[in-house]
Amino acid sequence: MTGLRVHHGEIEPGDVVDRAGILVTSPARTCWDLARWLDVVEAVVVIDGLLARRLTDVAALREYALARAGRRGWRSLLRAVDLADPGAESPPESRARVRLVMAGLPRPCTQFVVAEAGRFVARLDLAWPEFKVAVEYDGLWHDDPDQFHRDRRRLNRLLGEEWIVLHLTARRFREDFEGFVREVRAALRARGHRARWTPPHDRAATWK
Repeated sequence: MTGLRVHHGEIEPGDVVDRAGILVTSPARTCWDLARWLDVVEAVVVIDGLLARRLTDVAALREYALARAGRRGWRSLLRAVDLADPGAESPPESRARVRLVMAGLPRPCTQFVVAEAGRFVARLDLAWPEFKVAVEYDGLWHDDPDQFHRDRRRLNRLLGEEWIVLHLTARRFREDFEGFVREVRAALRARGHRARWTPPHDRAATWK
């Protein structure tokens, strides 16, 4: 079949579980295979989903990888787990978060709740609360006028709280993500973040 890539690997007894009468690979084994065969961003997208559904957890995945030290994929799984976050609520949010971190920016909080005097103000997709900088991913639901109205009202309240909120659209993500990274970096620096050397998540060394 055109476009279909098949990989083969040995399956250990503990790597198979029964789900409603169907034998499937365990969550940990599935994450290992994803880390071995996908690029790190797409592997994290799926791992985020499994963590969010509580089908596995970070400790279990790290233990699984370390128990297979020396075998193909164990380091890749550790890397993907290090970038994963159970707070992600959609694949685009996961992709944006991972690529921001891989670009050298500090790791953001996911689904950060802003409150004022104990009252809910907003929940942000990605946030650096110590600098009051946030990123919101604008998906297709913004075609809904009512949702758009609620979102912009929420944004106005955040601006009143002195937050800088940067919006990332699907088109911007595809066509100018590097430019968006520069804007996020500039916002963080304007709020006092200072670049420091950090071990790179990618092959090239990065500053953050």
